Amino acid sequence: MSLRQFEYALAVAEEGSVTAAAERLRVAQPSVSQQIRGLERELGVVLFTRTPTGLVPTAVGRAFLREAQAAVSAARRARATARAGAEELVGEVAVAVQMGFGTRQLPDALRTLRRRYPRLEVTVFEEPSSAELERLCRRGALGLALMAACERSPADAHHLGEEELVVVLAPGHPQLAADRVELRALRGEPWVRFDRDSALDGVLLNALGDSDPATAARVSQTATAVRWAAHGLGAALVTASAVPPGHEHLTRPVSPALSQPVIAVLRPDTGPAETALLQLLRQQTWSEPAEPAEPAEPVSPLSLTPVPVS
Repeated sequence: MSLRQFEYALAVAEEGSVTAAAERLRVAQPSVSQQIRGLERELGVVLFTRTPTGLVPTAVGRAFLREAQAAVSAARRARATARAGAEELVGEVAVAVQMGFGTRQLPDALRTLRRRYPRLEVTVFEEPSSAELERLCRRGALGLALMAACERSPADAHHLGEEELVVVLAPGHPQLAADRVELRALRGEPWVRFDRDSALDGVLLNALGDSDPATAARVSQTATAVRWAAHGLGAALVTASAVPPGHEHLTRPVSPALSQPVIAVLRPDTGPAETALLQLLRQQTWSEPAEPAEPAEPVSPLSLTPVPVS
């Protein structure tokens, strides 16, 4: 068996056909078919079943593909490590950011990383859902995640600092006259909220002391929440660093002060790119815990733990 056969089998499983897999791999279709047949002969099993919608992995095939994915991922990281030793780090780094964490710190860290390794490609996306973060991590799709600490944070998580939370209000809102806004004073007003299983929505419920505040809309991006709040749809509670330029005058710190610890979770078998990015993030300026801070009960089912790629 070879890594090439593993890669061909994974491509067929993802695309659902030999033709599509060959196009993606930029090889001839007979070559893919031959490699899959050879792999099945060597293993003595059938990896794929033909259905009206395309090729589907068998039960044995699914088990094999999980191990094949781990082998291919390990090989790619090994190549990246070797190239990093020669200061030629290439490949892709996938970073997930929860609740807009690191909006101010990530650009500087990524700029330095790209200057050092210009052939490195970085994908960053905001994911408010803790359940989705865990799913992506278990799939091995994430190299690094910035998320809120919780009672089940991994023991080896890296604490980077704090993110202050602010409330965003519409122009002319009477509470903008205050230096700080007490969230309970906004009870009964509509809110632009995040997904139900997001850590930030849990913080809002806890701070309001209301299990069912008026919901104007639910969004998945902090920048969207800020802009919609600025247009009068409802108030929004977001991280201060995620407020887009030009909207700062519509934000106020809350009272009692609220902040969320920011931790970085790396895949256990992570490569040198993720490690380098973590070190650069450590060098950034992060806020200290807000004072006075009101101890908050765990309100989000965050359970992301470092797990082997599977």
